[in-house]
Amino acid sequence: MNVSTQAHSDTLFRPMTDPFGRTIRYLRVSVTDRCDLRCFYCMSEDMTFLPKADLLTLEELDRLCSAFVAKGVRKIRLTGGEPLVRRNVMGLVRSLSRHLSTGALDELTLTTNGSQLARFAQELADCGVRRVNVSLDTLDAAKFRAITRWGDIDKVLAGIEAARSAGLAVKINAVALKNMNEDEIPALMEWAHGKGMGLTLIEVMPMGDIGEGRIDQYVPLSLLRARLEKHYTLTDLADDTGGPARYVGVAETGGKLGFITPMTHNFCESCNRVRITCTGTLHTCLGHEDASDLRRPLRASDDNDLLSAAIDRAIGLKPKGHDFIIDRRHNRPSVSRHMSVTGG
Repeated sequence: MNVSTQAHSDTLFRPMTDPFGRTIRYLRVSVTDRCDLRCFYCMSEDMTFLPKADLLTLEELDRLCSAFVAKGVRKIRLTGGEPLVRRNVMGLVRSLSRHLSTGALDELTLTTNGSQLARFAQELADCGVRRVNVSLDTLDAAKFRAITRWGDIDKVLAGIEAARSAGLAVKINAVALKNMNEDEIPALMEWAHGKGMGLTLIEVMPMGDIGEGRIDQYVPLSLLRARLEKHYTLTDLADDTGGPARYVGVAETGGKLGFITPMTHNFCESCNRVRITCTGTLHTCLGHEDASDLRRPLRASDDNDLLSAAIDRAIGLKPKGHDFIIDRRHNRPSVSRHMSVTGG
């Protein structure tokens, strides 16, 4: 190998380390901004979605993800919107699974609302996906319809059972909503733990204009934890799945409960992840308006030199952390883009 070739190789395969010494190992990829539900804390009812022509093709998403794998990413999570509504998305999953086979990737997974999971659970398992996160904020059918605006909880529950039958580990994600599901958390936890599933609670995040404010939606998880501790024995765990959750063990159920607290206690000190949108925009921080265009260098040449350099520049600008606030004066989001666009 000559000197120039060695330099080229070193540039492509050098681990990505941000200005604060954090090595980027985790990539979250939004394959679509579209969703078949309209959860009121996430989207407005009359959302305007991106024109399909603006989206990266599945082949481009594969190339982009593979470039990150070559640069040291060990975990990829596909998100949306709802990733399983993207046409032919399983072609992308099958293609990316080759990195599992070679050992270049430790995990390929996804976050889903569960509505399409019954259709795809077995195929996901066949592709090497071992676990999925399912967003489910309530077990009450009427509340579920109110939260999602038109969702059918039976489809989600069927999807969860299909995933479990296919051998996938399932973790439930629930957004804590004031005066909506906060009193239901113990029942939701006991249901999940009773089926061998973990439960992670998430604080409402002030992202995107949803047509209403979030002040009346927000409940701090510190309050919910204090309520739970009156009836359950919670023990802090050192578990680290590479994500933002902090976990406790629940003695009475034998299960695990996670807390994601972007508002009351950020999770930035160990952040090892970045996010890509379905248009090829890289966001290095969930709570900042940063954006780096990877679509242009991706399409500018057939090799990945320009793309790799653009990724390095973006990682070099990754901020130390976010500072989410719910603006009580103007009742506006901290970040203008919607979570469905950001990549979870």
